Amino acid sequence: MEAVVARLASESAVVVFSVSSCGMCHAVKRLLRGLGASPAVHELDEDPRGGEIERALAGIGAGRRSGHGGGPAPVVPAVFIGGAYVGPMEAVMSLHLAGQLVPMLRSAGAIWL
Repeated sequence: MEAVVARLASESAVVVFSVSSCGMCHAVKRLLRGLGASPAVHELDEDPRGGEIERALAGIGAGRRSGHGGGPAPVVPAVFIGGAYVGPMEAVMSLHLAGQLVPMLRSAGAIWL
């Protein structure tokens, strides 16, 4: 299933694996769209393979916390830019606040201005 995730993640300049009822998923999609990107969105709760995809995402690092205590982080949202795993909402926001997200989106061909 990791090969399926890799294929899906590389089919568009920006890909978001999401759950339709997830507030953070909604926020990251709004941020990306607000910057002019049109992410391909895969709603795992609406996909019959959603559970398998979620496990594959966990296998590539989605849902791991770095520097945080407690249990595992949610697997979604899982954001890929240019086919590479960027991370969850907090990673995308950190890139945005550091001024690195827009250049990354430009480099991937997701935005032009």
